[in-house]
Amino acid sequence: MNLQNLITWNKLKNGFLFVFGFLLSPLCWWNDLIFNLPIAYGFGKLISLFSADLLIPASIVGYWLSNIVGIILMQLGAVNFIKDKSEEESNLSKNIWVGIGTSTAFTIVAVILWQNNLLDFALPSFLTGSIL
Repeated sequence: MNLQNLITWNKLKNGFLFVFGFLLSPLCWWNDLIFNLPIAYGFGKLISLFSADLLIPASIVGYWLSNIVGIILMQLGAVNFIKDKSEEESNLSKNIWVGIGTSTAFTIVAVILWQNNLLDFALPSFLTGSIL
């Protein structure tokens, strides 16, 4: 087997899309603190420049969008990694709707858990600079 045939630029690109999508998706259990919440907060801060009341709602939307982008990138990377030909156009709308549906469900569950004080989004003390 020729190594050059196994590893092509297209496979590397699609592998990167899959890994990056996995890191953004809700399937990665540790990603929120490192990726999704900073992206969501940045999105919320950007939107809150127009109105300070929009920080929390825009952060929720930013979190939702980062999860959707993650799932879609993961799906596109995996499908295109396996396929040799570019046939994803026929399944692109299906992939987008599956990504939107699963990300929406995950975000709704996260918001419900947060509203019922079952999830604590407070920053740990080592990130706030306080000793206690």
